[in-house]
Amino acid sequence: MMKRVVLAVAVVAFGVTAVVAQSDPIAARKALMKENGRQSGIARAMIEGKEAFDLAKAKAVLANFATAHDKGKNLWPDNSKSGDHASLPAIWENKADFEAKLAKLSADAKAQDAGVKDLDSFKAAMAEVGKDCGGCHNTYRKKPTT
Repeated sequence: MMKRVVLAVAVVAFGVTAVVAQSDPIAARKALMKENGRQSGIARAMIEGKEAFDLAKAKAVLANFATAHDKGKNLWPDNSKSGDHASLPAIWENKADFEAKLAKLSADAKAQDAGVKDLDSFKAAMAEVGKDCGGCHNTYRKKPTT
């Protein structure tokens, strides 16, 4: 039952993202990254012991990252280079590498999901997913200003 709910949510989110992406790719990618951040927060709270470990929530976090490539692959068209966003020009200069990193994030999240049974295995899975996030952000995202 839980897998069907997660799948249904992912399908709806993908459909909404596709429609928004066509009209405003910058808003769509901001929404995608905001959701990724929200999911990371859920994971962090469980990993840090601020919330009890919940296998269904852990699986939902990984399912979210598993769809990152499909939801994000069309959100950086050439006509969205300028505007209010944190994307560096390197994305458009190295599009194949950027898309490969996004695909790796999704593939790794899918692969890690099968092994998640408890908090320790979830910590290990999120460490791998986090490397993928960081690898892309370090290369293709403007550093936040404080």
